[in-house]
Amino acid sequence: MGVNSNRVEDFSTHNHACFETTINIPNTTQTMLQLPNTTSPTEIHRVCLPPKTTTFQKLKHRVSEIFFPDNPLHRFKNQTWLKKLVLSLQFFFPVFHWGPNYNLKLFRSDLISGLTIASLAIPQGISYAKLANLPPIIGLYSSFVPPLMYSILGSSKHLAVGPVSIASLVMGTMLSEVVSPIEEPTLYLKLAFTSTFFAGVFQASLGFLRLGFVIDFLSKATLIGFMAGAAVIVSLQQLKGLLGMVHFTNQMQIIPVLSSVLKYKNEWAWQTILMGFCFLFFLLAARQISAKRPKLFWISAAAPLTSVILSTIIVFAVKPNPRQIPIIGYLPKGLNPPSTNMLYFHGSYLALALKTGIVSGILALTEGIAVGRTFATLNNYQVDGNKEMMAIGLMNMAGSCSSCYVTTGSFSRSAVNYNAGAQTAVSNIIMAAAVLITLLFLMPLFYYTPTVILAAIIITAVIGLIDYQAAFRLWKVDKLDFLACICSFFGVLFVSVPLGLAISVGVSVFKILLHVTRPNTTVLGNIPGTQIYQTLGRYREATRIPSFLILSIESPIYFANSTYLQERVLRWVREEEERVKANNENMMKCVILDMSAVSAIDTSGIELLGELRKMLERRSLQLVLANPAGNVTEKLHQSKTLESFGAQGLYLTVGEAIADISTTWKSQP
Repeated sequence: MGVNSNRVEDFSTHNHACFETTINIPNTTQTMLQLPNTTSPTEIHRVCLPPKTTTFQKLKHRVSEIFFPDNPLHRFKNQTWLKKLVLSLQFFFPVFHWGPNYNLKLFRSDLISGLTIASLAIPQGISYAKLANLPPIIGLYSSFVPPLMYSILGSSKHLAVGPVSIASLVMGTMLSEVVSPIEEPTLYLKLAFTSTFFAGVFQASLGFLRLGFVIDFLSKATLIGFMAGAAVIVSLQQLKGLLGMVHFTNQMQIIPVLSSVLKYKNEWAWQTILMGFCFLFFLLAARQISAKRPKLFWISAAAPLTSVILSTIIVFAVKPNPRQIPIIGYLPKGLNPPSTNMLYFHGSYLALALKTGIVSGILALTEGIAVGRTFATLNNYQVDGNKEMMAIGLMNMAGSCSSCYVTTGSFSRSAVNYNAGAQTAVSNIIMAAAVLITLLFLMPLFYYTPTVILAAIIITAVIGLIDYQAAFRLWKVDKLDFLACICSFFGVLFVSVPLGLAISVGVSVFKILLHVTRPNTTVLGNIPGTQIYQTLGRYREATRIPSFLILSIESPIYFANSTYLQERVLRWVREEEERVKANNENMMKCVILDMSAVSAIDTSGIELLGELRKMLERRSLQLVLANPAGNVTEKLHQSKTLESFGAQGLYLTVGEAIADISTTWKSQP
């Protein structure tokens, strides 16, 4: 049977949705032309346009796909107004979802887990406040109000909220580079609260505007390197406390810190060193036991508070010289005082507070959402990332007005919370209640707590951030990811925390641009006995089709890669012509572009196809497009590019293109 001359309609007057009629090709023709073997006639299918839609409908669909991939409004369909009201309350305040079904059995589990994480949160709160160069009491304040807020707004059952090492380090580093917490403590405290407020506004805005993809630029590789570098920096900073030094550099880089340690070695106190390293060994041993035997998680969880109690008793009994073993001293009792009047929205430091808030806010969001999703996956429930952003943002905004600094979900506390059997966010309420009791009645007990214990607790906490095994996996799997990891690590160590993070993000963005601007193209061959076409280098059994060059483009075609694709396709053509000539094979007549992986195209890409067709025609080669996506076909049709390709320029599959074009060649005199 010959080819139907009306296979492709006139595109200029096209009203139908499809460009193809069907045709059968006998097996004898395929055999003569050395086409892929089939057991039935090849059917040429129609290539159709997407259903006609208005510009508004297209825009609405695109916006929905970008900002609402999960369609959060699906639960409101076909519901009564009363039911919609209930669902709205549950959507914005998850406590209304699990609260009505809460019972005594759940409370027992949450009570145990809440008290367990409180034993970890209290010493960590004091320690992390020190890491942020803030008064220790601020760490306890930040372990009281934010958990209460999150228990109402958050959707995770296991996320334990409070100060975290990374956000504390970043805030302390960025603020102390400009304002000294010792010489100007009031201004420093104002900037810390203001940065927290901006962090909350930024976090809540990302959630409200559904811009969570912004934090995706902090890739896993970037965070692995950043957290490892930050862990080293944090640990080195604690040498001041472990060695009992008075003078210490304000810089965070590794070289100034080590230089400072050696310069003032005459200040080292053997009493502090002995106590610090003994308790550091105890904390690390407890951590190791819990890591090897997860059922003994409570050993690691109770170790920090145990260390605080034991060291306080020792110092109280011995009462050494404060120069030998410095102590925390007086901590005020009472609830969080309001700090609205301390928010700093004017003057030359506003930009510093804004920058610090955004950077620490992004890191806090990244850790909080990652931890929440991790435990949600383990327990087969879902955490809405955008709702989590709003919850974390609102609790930080509220915290900035109640003497708190940046908080989020902590991995260490959340792991303890999970292992202790937490069932709902009530565990955060229990933890906050324990902190409340501490603030009201137990603050005098911390007077003799040695500061060296806080340094030991911080070092133990941040050592877990060094994941060298993950770095090895990056090296094996993706060298560019490993490069981003290493840049982040050394950038933090030798430049600064924010610049190190910026460098690593830059490497990650470069990786994205590299994939976009230099997409992969491969030559396809046929798997014998099938209609399947795969990469020649990947499948040894794949064979070339005589007179055809089949290329696969594995990327959208944009202005950024159109020139590269043109040059790369022409290179493939030249190399194929040289190969054919060297092997004395049939002359190449047709180039087929498999566009099944081309998900989008812009005007530059459309012009590329037109120019490529003209260039190949000058070489007496035909250019054919196979299986373009719906939106790609629509744009090619609207730009009238398909008209220039003619009746045999567009096919649904590579196999059908080869069968139809080969039959046409055979029928020609």
